Amino acid sequence: LPSQQKGVGMDEPLVDAEGFPRDDIDLYQVRTARHNIICLQNDHKALMKQVEEALHQLHAREKEKHARDEAEALAEAMSQTQSLPQPFAKVNAVTPGSPASISGLQVDDEIVEFGSVNANNFQNLQNIATVVQHSEGRPLSVTVIRSGKKVHVGLTPKRWIGKGLLGCNIIPLQR
Repeated sequence: LPSQQKGVGMDEPLVDAEGFPRDDIDLYQVRTARHNIICLQNDHKALMKQVEEALHQLHAREKEKHARDEAEALAEAMSQTQSLPQPFAKVNAVTPGSPASISGLQVDDEIVEFGSVNANNFQNLQNIATVVQHSEGRPLSVTVIRSGKKVHVGLTPKRWIGKGLLGCNIIPLQR
């Protein structure tokens, strides 16, 4: 409150012992200042309440998200162990120094996806040959099952010193 009001704060009485308004202070100025301070305090309380509610919502959402992420991770881990995708072909030879060898393809890898070819649309090895010819010089996504785990390999068919564009031999799996 203004300094010329003789130390009147928020709680000191504005009337004298007999109940008359004090004549040593400007009552209007004190009442206006008190009113403004109370309004500001109320605004502050309302804002702090909004901040608190927003923090509660934020933490609740984080907690839900964390629980959901854990559940998804668990579900994914469970599905990984139970159902590996159906392989349709197998790598039975990889020439050293070939595109297949460089990409990390290994003998006995069981092919689950070769570019757009998978167990649902695979009829014969010509399907793979077609994908390879159309992808010369461009990386192909190949998914294999190697010792019970799904492994992704980036394979780029290209001309090299050996025969073909891959340098590996693939045989269809008998179902």
